[in-house]
Amino acid sequence: MNLKPELVEALKRINFIKATDVQEQVIPIALTGKDVIVRAKTGTGKTGAFLIPIIQSGAANEGTHALVVVPTRELAMQIYDFTRKLRLYQRENAAVVYGGASINIQIQSLRHNPGIVIGTPGRIIDLIERGALDLSRIRFLVLDEADTMLDMGFIDDIEFIMSKTPERKQTLLFSATMPERIINVARRHMHEFSYMKIGNEEELVVNKIKHYYCISEGRFKFANLLAYIKQFSPKKAIIFVQTQYAADAIYNALRKQGIESILLHGGLTQAKREHSMRTFKRGAQFLIATNIAARGIDIEGISDVINFDIPEDPHVYVHRVGRSARMNADGKAFSIVGVNQKNLIRDIEYMTNVQMERLTLDFEQFRDARAFMGEGRGHGFDEGRPRFRGGGGGGGRFYRGGHQDNGRFRSHHGRGGNMHYRR
Repeated sequence: MNLKPELVEALKRINFIKATDVQEQVIPIALTGKDVIVRAKTGTGKTGAFLIPIIQSGAANEGTHALVVVPTRELAMQIYDFTRKLRLYQRENAAVVYGGASINIQIQSLRHNPGIVIGTPGRIIDLIERGALDLSRIRFLVLDEADTMLDMGFIDDIEFIMSKTPERKQTLLFSATMPERIINVARRHMHEFSYMKIGNEEELVVNKIKHYYCISEGRFKFANLLAYIKQFSPKKAIIFVQTQYAADAIYNALRKQGIESILLHGGLTQAKREHSMRTFKRGAQFLIATNIAARGIDIEGISDVINFDIPEDPHVYVHRVGRSARMNADGKAFSIVGVNQKNLIRDIEYMTNVQMERLTLDFEQFRDARAFMGEGRGHGFDEGRPRFRGGGGGGGRFYRGGHQDNGRFRSHHGRGGNMHYRR
């Protein structure tokens, strides 16, 4: 790829010896300066595919010349860590900005004129509005996990951020799926882009994953979860739930069964979320998470993805199960489906072109084990569907296209909103 020798040596030091398919196909095109749209599933090495061309093409003392926009704090930190490992010159210094952390500390980091800024949309806009982040000299704009940003209601914010960048720049857009709205954004803001599909459509859900489900009454969902754990003995699993409250309930109920687990959801402080990710990476067996962990987090060795709450959107199912079978490893996906949710299985099978196998689990021995969901307090489950309520604060929640990136609602036009779905 004609990379600078010092960059090649830096890659070798972190064991980047052979390019992945995404890197092999994207980097040469990106080095020509052409806009690129890449449709590729997660876990394929996309971070290197856009950071290597940025570092290769950067100039000494250029100042802030690259902006990487991502949907979650965790993904922002992951990319930031990669830039630190590849740091070769002052120009490769990076700053990471996201909601839920001190904006004053982030403003201070921007005053050092970092070459690469990585951040979430809401905090990036805050910094633009405060005059702390100047995008007028940006030469590289990266939108990573673009379909997740669309799902989370960030699309107007993305348009706003793009409008603050120069007309002449290189844009690299990465997404596991390509909804029409993302293609429309590309047509408005990108010039003669190259559209690259890495892997076949059916590989959006890894072929090696075995897909299972069981039908359960709401009151026996936790018993079926315990029965699955006993029968299949997952080596390392993520258990996905719809709400923060449900995550807390499942966490406490598992502890009562003598099963240790880790929590990850938007109601935790950033420090606790980072601690949870470190602990899970180091060997914890179970991570209980809301959708905040469904995209962009690269954790090796996940054997099972368990949908305690099956998502109503098949795309979300794809995103979740993509946590398993990373880099062509084997994996299993198991979903607990309410009696009135059987249509969701058909939807997932139709979209993903996979066959889901129904399990009949022996949950009788766990029949009395319940995850208390706060009956009568506005929480709980009706055949697996979460009940919602308004009010409250905190990050990581969203409502009808608005979103919270730093503890309050943002929209393209700024402020407002004090009702949210509890996620």
